[in-house]
Amino acid sequence: MMMFAQGAKNIIISEVQTQNITGIKDAFGSNLPWVELENTSYTTYNVRGMYITTNKAVLNQQLSAPERIRLMSAIPSGDDRTSLGARKHLLLYLGANPAHGSLHLSAPLSAEGPQWVALYNANGVELIDSVTVPALLADESYAFLSGRWMVREARSVTPGIANRAVAESIHKSKIDKFKEHDPHGFAMAFMAMGIVFMCLALLWLFFMLFGLLMRHLETAKRVAYKQPIKPITKTVEITAEIGHKTSNILQEGFDKKGIDMEVYMAVIGMALRQYEDDVHDVESGIITIRPKDTEWDAEYSQMTHFHKPVVPSMHQSPAIPTNPEMK
Repeated sequence: MMMFAQGAKNIIISEVQTQNITGIKDAFGSNLPWVELENTSYTTYNVRGMYITTNKAVLNQQLSAPERIRLMSAIPSGDDRTSLGARKHLLLYLGANPAHGSLHLSAPLSAEGPQWVALYNANGVELIDSVTVPALLADESYAFLSGRWMVREARSVTPGIANRAVAESIHKSKIDKFKEHDPHGFAMAFMAMGIVFMCLALLWLFFMLFGLLMRHLETAKRVAYKQPIKPITKTVEITAEIGHKTSNILQEGFDKKGIDMEVYMAVIGMALRQYEDDVHDVESGIITIRPKDTEWDAEYSQMTHFHKPVVPSMHQSPAIPTNPEMK
């Protein structure tokens, strides 16, 4: 019997609703007041044979066990739901017709004024748990949460499930829930430092990749400067064009039997010199009205190389000028 008594001590009253107007309905569609039991242990316990009462007369120590049991409503057997697993809940309807189901108890529960609700062991003598429920508004409940009893508004009522697990997580803000799980701020500090280090790592990765890209671009530029493919191609084209023109000019000069060859060669040299000095076809902007003869094509200048100067021979005496005054 001691073992069963210890198991019964793990069963508590966790929530009570006295005015169920729009809340949970039973199998017949009725809104009935209810009381919720919770198994706080990590082992299974069957609550069949235990008693629920709202009559304070059972507190009279002069009453015998049978007299006290007549003032209570027994939780019947034969229903698997009365076997509560670890941290499980059981909802019992009060002020109901027991013929409607095994979870319907006849113990009345009034919505007017404070109401006392008690849970007794199967012997009808040992009080397991009790609570005095204050006057509640419609659809409010009186719930045991975080070691104390409190009034819960209609949207926070949780019949048949854990009070904290659902109501708190649904209706509390994320900041409030975070404060509850991290009251000293250690998790917040680690999370903040983690975000900072992650941002620094991303910046380092970005600048490293950017630096690699810039180095590759710089290398490509240096290769382009060392091997200027396009300028070389342009130079080859210009050289080929000049060579073709030079060949034509020389051919014309040779056809003229040599007298014009020097002229053509001079013209070619001047054209190449002007091309190198980048002054070819550069006009002064002044219109020449009078022609100016430079005599560059004079016959004398062209024929000079044909007239060799006469050098006196060593066997020939130089001519002595005759001075009429000298005899």
